[in-house]
Amino acid sequence: MRKEFYLWALDLILMMKYIRRFTDNLSYRHKVGLLILGGVFLGLGGLFLYLLRAHTYLGDDPAACVNCHIMTPYYATWSHSSHGRIDDKSNGATCNDCHVPHQNLAMKYGFKAIDGMKHVAYFVTHNEHQAIMAEDASAEVIMDNCIRCHTQLNQEFVKTGRIDYMLAKKDEGKACWDCHRSVPHGGMNSLSSTPNAESQVPLPPSPVPEWLQQLMN
Repeated sequence: MRKEFYLWALDLILMMKYIRRFTDNLSYRHKVGLLILGGVFLGLGGLFLYLLRAHTYLGDDPAACVNCHIMTPYYATWSHSSHGRIDDKSNGATCNDCHVPHQNLAMKYGFKAIDGMKHVAYFVTHNEHQAIMAEDASAEVIMDNCIRCHTQLNQEFVKTGRIDYMLAKKDEGKACWDCHRSVPHGGMNSLSSTPNAESQVPLPPSPVPEWLQQLMN
């Protein structure tokens, strides 16, 4: 571990030297131009994160998931399920309890960031399916969390939780949802199959300031 730290520190020092050498060779005008360009990219990046309401994803509030309106059927069905009883810590489960890894914080937020940006790419390019289904990486995390929360039930009482999703995919057992198909989202959902879902969820306010909305109108 100490050797890896020293190598990392050495790489950082060498990188700083290269950056210093590069900037020393620039004229004053070039430095100002790079500073302005960096400010523009930083500002656009900040605006992008603001419009995405990125700060809401740092916590465990399920309402963050409906920042994208396509997720409203899943929030609505979850909130009316047994998993939606989040006031009762012995029964309730938030979106993060099921959909992100819990081994450590790095895995939790790393998976959350990668999965979230993948969702953004799908939605921006209009490649999302009408009925969203978990990909293999997500399905594996979900099943691991089923087993994690229901350890006593599926390892002592009925002894079904000794396989993971990848084994189930190889027909060496069953995934949890092969039997519990309606938990917690009530089966296959989409915006068209749940037309009134948006009236049942806490949709976020518009990120556009009121003064700008009035100006545009």
